[in-house]
Amino acid sequence: MNDMPFAAVLHAGGGEGDALLLGLARTLKRQGWRVRGLISVRGKDPSGRLPMQIADLRDGRIFDISQALGPGSHACSLDPGGLAQASTVLREALTERPNLVLVNRFGMQEASGRGFAQEMLALMSEAIPLLTLVSPQYQADWQRFTGHPDCLLPQRKSALLAWAHSLPARMPALVPTEADDRIREG
Repeated sequence: MNDMPFAAVLHAGGGEGDALLLGLARTLKRQGWRVRGLISVRGKDPSGRLPMQIADLRDGRIFDISQALGPGSHACSLDPGGLAQASTVLREALTERPNLVLVNRFGMQEASGRGFAQEMLALMSEAIPLLTLVSPQYQADWQRFTGHPDCLLPQRKSALLAWAHSLPARMPALVPTEADDRIREG
């Protein structure tokens, strides 16, 4: 049994970590797990034309989480309003108590106490298993956030499955949902 029902996958950027989380969600759902949360479906567009998007793993709902600041802008384009809308998914998961909650990232916003930080802390305080991605840039912030230096996983599906299967047993879903199959990778 895993003493820490939360972890982060250390990733180097790109879409590989997002694809890994989506693949994990699909595998666990086929095994009867209730997996909830948010997954990145479109990262930052270098041209600034397309919004960053995350999707609800339960129903496939898409949230735009970036603002169009124009091609010359170098400011952070994250949209606090989009993040606030998407955070409802994590608050719903808190009341549903699923087997696992995935959060697309622990990044700059969460490291400074914003973004999804409050929802992540609430899930962790209720011992609802939580898995996210973290880049090396925010690794130390994640470790301070959790209070555990060893809650990092390598970017390998086998490591994620081993971690998930070491979690305390929970009631499996009676009818697995297939919304994650409607979520396209990248």
